[in-house]
Amino acid sequence: MSPTPKNIIITGAGGFIGPLLAARLLNDPDYRLILTDLVEPVVPAGVKYPQNATIMTGDICDPAFVSSLLEAAKPLSAIFIFHGIMSAGSEANWDLSLRVNVNSVRDLLVALKTTYPGVRVIYSSSQAVYGQPLPSGAISDSVTPTPEGTYGAHKLLTEAFVNDMHRRGFIDAFSLRFPTVSVRPGRPTNAASSFLSGMIREPMAGEKCVVPLRDRSFRSFLCSPGILQENLVRVLGMESEKLPRHIRHINMPGISASIQELRDALARYGGEERLGYLVEEDDLELERILRSWAPELDTTTPIRLGLVKDESADALVKQYVDSLKR
Repeated sequence: MSPTPKNIIITGAGGFIGPLLAARLLNDPDYRLILTDLVEPVVPAGVKYPQNATIMTGDICDPAFVSSLLEAAKPLSAIFIFHGIMSAGSEANWDLSLRVNVNSVRDLLVALKTTYPGVRVIYSSSQAVYGQPLPSGAISDSVTPTPEGTYGAHKLLTEAFVNDMHRRGFIDAFSLRFPTVSVRPGRPTNAASSFLSGMIREPMAGEKCVVPLRDRSFRSFLCSPGILQENLVRVLGMESEKLPRHIRHINMPGISASIQELRDALARYGGEERLGYLVEEDDLELERILRSWAPELDTTTPIRLGLVKDESADALVKQYVDSLKR
């Protein structure tokens, strides 16, 4: 007999990370995916089993839609909660961030408690839960999150809710604090960190990218799409007991890179002429958000848990430039 298919929901599947994960899982015949978002998601091209994906378009803030979503997934094996309003968008609209980044996730988790008690939940949090004051050097697990932006504050609120629900046995959860993913293909987003992909992606397409600060020594914590995809699959199969019952976050692996290092890599692999597409213009509000984030996180714990990380900023850029040649 063939194994029972594993039904998995991916919310926010019209974004970037949802399709990235779906592209991996739809190459395995054991998975059946429900891809959902407010805007109709697309099944990734070139996968082996596109017929194993179901598209459900609707508002995750609507209890009736959530009920239909959970009903369609019976029996549910796991859910990846990827939907949300990004950092600059959250800062611009506090009420919308509260509705989407906090209330909709809370209501979804409560519905899961009733419908699928003990189900595996993988929640996308962010390194934005950290804010100043921060110690020098890499941020370890012992550093208390002190978010300076609405996005990070709302992510941290939801992490606490996830922790308690896991502790009570209502769900089997991990909260993943994502680094900035670079280099993302596609178009710019309303994330404050969007330029960290744009400063490679846009010049390689012959388009201008605005870098919102002039300090080329500014450092960010980054990971490539491929590494994030691999780590998401590893967390899907991770033993729950690897983390304490009331502490469910993982600082996902990344590397610290400066704007200058990314510029140098762009010139090395894309050509010096590409630097002419970079325009440095101070944006004080974006810079305030960016400087509140940790420039480097200690990866000891995620590596011990079996996750992997990129080699360098140079490798991130080379990977993207090489992908354009395929």
